[in-house]
Amino acid sequence: MLFTRRLLSPFASSIAKKLEHYSQFQPSSLTIQQYLDFGRSGTAKSSFLFLKNELLVRLANIMQEISLLPPNLLKMPSARLVSDWYCESFEDLLNFENADAHLDIVTRFNEQLQVILKRHSHVVETMAEGLIELRESDGVDIASEKGIQYFLDRFYINRISIRMLQNQHLVVFGSVLPESPRHVGCIDPACDVETVVTDAYENARFLCERYYLTSPSMKLFCHNAVHPSKPITVVSVPSHLYHIMFELFKNAMRATVEFHGVDEELPDIHVNVVCGQEDLSVKISDRGGGVSRTILERLFNYMYSTAPPPPRDGTQAPLAGYGYGLPLSRLYARYFLGDLFLVSMEGFGTDACVYLKAVPVEASEVLPIYSTSSRRNLTAGPQAADWSHQLPSIGSRPS
Repeated sequence: MLFTRRLLSPFASSIAKKLEHYSQFQPSSLTIQQYLDFGRSGTAKSSFLFLKNELLVRLANIMQEISLLPPNLLKMPSARLVSDWYCESFEDLLNFENADAHLDIVTRFNEQLQVILKRHSHVVETMAEGLIELRESDGVDIASEKGIQYFLDRFYINRISIRMLQNQHLVVFGSVLPESPRHVGCIDPACDVETVVTDAYENARFLCERYYLTSPSMKLFCHNAVHPSKPITVVSVPSHLYHIMFELFKNAMRATVEFHGVDEELPDIHVNVVCGQEDLSVKISDRGGGVSRTILERLFNYMYSTAPPPPRDGTQAPLAGYGYGLPLSRLYARYFLGDLFLVSMEGFGTDACVYLKAVPVEASEVLPIYSTSSRRNLTAGPQAADWSHQLPSIGSRPS
């Protein structure tokens, strides 16, 4: 197994044994309803006792997969830094492995969670820099690219889940204030979907007008099929929904302005929001010229972006040009068993469709599990072709 500098210490042997131990356990998938119920009736003690084990399990599962990445990627400074952060956080949490839930221990645990959250705040950008470093130094073969794509989907959804656990605990039982008095931790029991969509549109429009000096208008249609006379509200993590909507609006606005030109009258962006018995569905339709199927296949690839590479002097917003906006948004949708896919008509426009679970008891976390199957997918070499042409995978869900 490959270990980074952090594990090449006198503690390497004991940490490796703990890593092996915790990676043998499957992470516990929670529903939004379970998060909500525990936030309302749980205690700081019981939350501590659950988290001190569950965080180690989730970290260990993904750290085992980090060690299986291509050696030339793990040698890159940025990727090595990310790996070191995970090792350091795993070590930090091991300090609480056998601790009792005394008030002073829980307080120190909460402080440690804050440190870990801060340490991992730039994981996405730093790993993206690692891929850029790899491309610029060694290049990436097709087999490695597929393995890296498979890993990053799992790595980032694992990160989303770990931050969800930490933030929920710190808001409910720590000193972090909720965004609204109505919220239970990070969860809004009655999230007004129209409000979140409108906020995301307005903020994306502000950026669009600052850059292009113009922006397309939005036409919003909402239909509550369950309670026709009421606004659409769901139990949701508003920040996740906002992240998805904001990214999709940015893409739709950029495509619309660049396709029609800043001096032309811009067609509206049409948004349909529908709540059914099982699904909350949002469709964002633009007339931004669309993309070909060849490009559409690559839009969820972490190593592809339609924007120029970001400058390394910090003059541009995080993730601009990394190509991470769409794949990360899809992970936020899939995290609680939803999905996001695109339908595009080259020369006309694109529909972005988002599906989220409308019933909180059915919205379960989708978590990566370290297993024989994941090891095989991460380490598989080039495969012999079994089709004369590669079949499209647009809209399909990865295994």
